[in-house]
Amino acid sequence: KRFREPKHERRPWRIWFLDTSKQAIGMLFIHFANVYLSDLTEEDPCSLYLINFLLDATLGMLLIYIGIRVVSSIVEWQQWDSLRFGEYG
Repeated sequence: KRFREPKHERRPWRIWFLDTSKQAIGMLFIHFANVYLSDLTEEDPCSLYLINFLLDATLGMLLIYIGIRVVSSIVEWQQWDSLRFGEYG
């Protein structure tokens, strides 16, 4: 995916790795949470896993988007330069 970015906007390898590692850790956490939750019931674990995944991919993303917008607004309002999203210094 890094090579699909325009050359003049391409992130350095270190920053690209930091961005993608956060996504991988989040997906790993959700995967293990879904496996654990689907094991707690007597229903079909595959269908519960699918439901949890779909909820995470829809409502979870919406909550994350709203949270990022709220935090970004607070950071801009308070002028906390070190807390801006995507700025690694």
